[in-house]
Amino acid sequence: MLPLSGVRVLDFSRVLAGPYCTMLLGDMGAEVIKIEEPTRGDETREWGPPWAGDPADRMSAYYVSANRSKRSVTLNLKSDEGRAIARELARTAQVVVENFKPGTLAQYGLGYADLAALNPALVLCSITGFGQTGPYSAQPGYDFVIQALSGMMSITGPADGAPHKVGVAITDV
Repeated sequence: MLPLSGVRVLDFSRVLAGPYCTMLLGDMGAEVIKIEEPTRGDETREWGPPWAGDPADRMSAYYVSANRSKRSVTLNLKSDEGRAIARELARTAQVVVENFKPGTLAQYGLGYADLAALNPALVLCSITGFGQTGPYSAQPGYDFVIQALSGMMSITGPADGAPHKVGVAITDV
């Protein structure tokens, strides 16, 4: 039996930092339910090449690699029905992971206070680039921005050239 067997995780995250986090939880046995936006899902579904599968039903290898061992459901969090389903899922979860800008889930009535009222033992993990408060908290925390601000880009690429992004989204990972 894996260490997180019996743990349910609601994954409201997208792109890489959050999906990688919940992928690791799934690898350790957690049941991960990925919540995706209904019109296109996680935008990395369209990021390729490389592609996995046959041309008729191909999937982005990027998406598949960061979202293995998960079940997916689409919910429109802007609708009453979508929010009601999210609340019902939260009642039976032990963990919620999200990587929206601070306050986004609260705008939908799905912030920590809202969900903890339904499930007091719930753990909410919020992945942000700049934290929940402070002068940059509302800014998106894209990997290349963090690489630049941290100085990491100054040590990559040609010695006499401009800063270069590291090939892998290392700060997301």
